[in-house]
Amino acid sequence: MKTFHLPYGKETIEANIEEEHLAGVLVSSLHQYKAEKSQEELVQESLENPIGTPRLKDMVTGKKKVVIISSDHTRPVPSKVIMPLLLREVREGNKDADITILISTGLHRETTKDELVEKFGEDIVRQEKIVIHDCDDKENLVFFGKLPSGGNFSINRIAAEADLLIGEGFIEPHFFAGFSGGRKSVLPGVASRETVMYNHNSAFIASRYARTGVIEGNPIHNDMLYGARAARLDFIVNVVIDAEHKVIKCVSGDCDLAHREGRGFLNSMCRIDAIPSDIVISTNGGYPLDQNIYQAVKGMTAAEATVKEGGVIIMVAKSVDGHGGEVFYETFRDEKDLNKMMKVFIDRKAEETIPDQWQSQIFARVLLKARVIYVSDAPDDMVRDLHMTPAHSMEEAMEMAKEMVKKEDYQVTVIPDGVSVIVIE
Repeated sequence: MKTFHLPYGKETIEANIEEEHLAGVLVSSLHQYKAEKSQEELVQESLENPIGTPRLKDMVTGKKKVVIISSDHTRPVPSKVIMPLLLREVREGNKDADITILISTGLHRETTKDELVEKFGEDIVRQEKIVIHDCDDKENLVFFGKLPSGGNFSINRIAAEADLLIGEGFIEPHFFAGFSGGRKSVLPGVASRETVMYNHNSAFIASRYARTGVIEGNPIHNDMLYGARAARLDFIVNVVIDAEHKVIKCVSGDCDLAHREGRGFLNSMCRIDAIPSDIVISTNGGYPLDQNIYQAVKGMTAAEATVKEGGVIIMVAKSVDGHGGEVFYETFRDEKDLNKMMKVFIDRKAEETIPDQWQSQIFARVLLKARVIYVSDAPDDMVRDLHMTPAHSMEEAMEMAKEMVKKEDYQVTVIPDGVSVIVIE
């Protein structure tokens, strides 16, 4: 028997798989990688040696309004490590700079005060000016023209009017943008709802290039990078983190060139060949990424890439916040025919994209390939409304999965952290 301790919220859940049924384990080398320096040293060294730009403390000279875009509560960015060093770098170059930390919620809910404290620590929350982006606050959005794809491009006024715009975040494999981080600070981070929904339209989501780890030819990435350039995202500080959310790599400088360096590092660590199996177990890497079902679709796409057609995915995600998207939930609750649902998505014009459509489209794609057993704390009825089978332990889930595949010689692939791998089909 092989035992796995899978991340589940801030804890773990145990999965025991008989070795004769274990086809393999898909795990990123990030989990074994040990940085030779401390988190603070890695960030500081990166700030001192930016890629494609002067040092930040030199760039900030003479700049009054300095805006730092920072990720929200749904991203495990170790801002307690990064932000103090970033603020010090800015103030070393310009002690009189008017600094605003702008929380890039995209289309997510507002970040709470407690979540800000958990993210930054009490001192920064108390001492710094922090503003939370609202994608629907039209009075505080500025129109920047058209994206290459034709969509209207509007962003938060604070970012638009910055004398120097900085992005703080992290880079990980992303299930349709290729990788997170870099240009995503602006789009979707501080963009209008209209802009984000156009960028996430069904034709782009359906593109074979809108996949985990793919940048070249990715129409979503192309619009995002254009948006970052148009908004003058002058400098980024992006980290790569391990399973414990600790910094193991930091890149700083130009929003594209530094990002390329970061994703090159990830490619060397995270790309792994699929091991086709009847049953695939995946997670969303625990808290904060497994707070709701909406976010858990990301971990499911790793399983999608290696599960056999008609097989079973066991998705482990605590989901204490429930479904995570009202329209996302209602779409599946109210339509039982997944093929019909997909046709509606594909036929819908880009400018008519509705909230959560991209997540629904990808989730429907997963469900059309495999059945999903969902191990969580979410209400059973909610899980069933989302076309999945609820379970509350790995033992229960495995018994269900074995019954579904109806094979004595079934094979299982385990993905301990579905959002940290790039599975090559």
